[in-house]
Amino acid sequence: MDAVTRLTTDKPVVIFSKSSCCMCHSIRTLISSFGANPMVYELDELPNGEHLERALQASGRRQTVPTVFIGQEFIGGANEIMSLHVQGKLVPLLKKAKAIWI
Repeated sequence: MDAVTRLTTDKPVVIFSKSSCCMCHSIRTLISSFGANPMVYELDELPNGEHLERALQASGRRQTVPTVFIGQEFIGGANEIMSLHVQGKLVPLLKKAKAIWI
């Protein structure tokens, strides 16, 4: 879990993803559409990607991708991000994390 914590520190938005995952692409696109520049870690393209994936699973947070952190806080996956968006809470959360300013 230390590796995950290290990667999410000091970054407003972090997405753990897989390059072949259409939902990962959709969530990345949604967050970027507000002007945020998420740090994306493609687990299937990183040399330590399997280690990071196991660390995310071991933490009990997420067994699938995407896994999204906003403001160093675990938010969830595609369902949670879409729910926040529909409720009008995603943009304020991105603003609070200083991922966007407008």
